[in-house]
Amino acid sequence: MKYATSLEIALPRDEVLQLIADPAQTPKWLRGLVLHETVKGVHGQVGTTSRVVFQMGKQRMEATETITRLEPADLHAVPSSVVVHYEREIAAEGMWQAQRDRLIETGPDATLWESESEFRFEGLLMRLVGLLMPGAFRKQSEQHMQDFKRFAEQGKDVREETD
Repeated sequence: MKYATSLEIALPRDEVLQLIADPAQTPKWLRGLVLHETVKGVHGQVGTTSRVVFQMGKQRMEATETITRLEPADLHAVPSSVVVHYEREIAAEGMWQAQRDRLIETGPDATLWESESEFRFEGLLMRLVGLLMPGAFRKQSEQHMQDFKRFAEQGKDVREETD
């Protein structure tokens, strides 16, 4: 299963990049994140492997994240007009995901975040989930992007929300 999502953020690309790349900020916008710890390598660098744990209601998901590609390799040396490509692979029991994110400057105070996701499922149960609920994966991706936009533009922390 593959899909793409995009979102305009009313901030300069460099500010968006700093917020996304800062692991201390991630729990403020990535709903359900319980833990993101580097297991091997240096956070934010190609080849780095991290343990990631999410809690969604009563369901807990643990996965391994590997940064497989980063363009350009030194994000902080990038002129603001260059596309940033961040690719990661997440492997969880019965599921594999690759995500490619691009941050594109669309104006002095505007950034377009484009995200492409690909999922592969193993085993009968996970394949059924992928077949019966493809919209749920896209909806979750869009929710994460909207949460980031609210955090970046308005300082809203998802941990402070009441449902």
